Amino acid sequence: MEQINAYLTFNGNCREAMTFYQACLGGALSLQAVDGSPLADQMPEEMKHFILHATLIKDGWILMASDMVGEQGLIKGNAVSLMLNCTSETEIRAYYARLSAGGQATHPLDITFWGALFGDLTDKWGNQWLLHFQE
Repeated sequence: MEQINAYLTFNGNCREAMTFYQACLGGALSLQAVDGSPLADQMPEEMKHFILHATLIKDGWILMASDMVGEQGLIKGNAVSLMLNCTSETEIRAYYARLSAGGQATHPLDITFWGALFGDLTDKWGNQWLLHFQE
């Protein structure tokens, strides 16, 4: 396996979320909407603005997402988190502040027993993030 990537699912607000993540983390954002795609004629009018596929790319990582929810609907749980291994204390503090805006700072940044600066949060879309910096 060459790489494994996080893929988030939203319910009509993928564009807003991925734009927020880009503002928080930087990187190049690419969005493919239903409208203008080969699937456009098969989708109801209210889904034309939905995002088929989004990618946020920076350095060596990729975050992917979509608004395409199956028939069961969007089910949020705590089984998956997004882990950011940061390169500096300044970086981890900036990312933590930005990503937690409008969400919940569930575990503020603190020095752990293993000597790392670590914290976690739930963003305003209910996605869980783990942030880690080890000198």
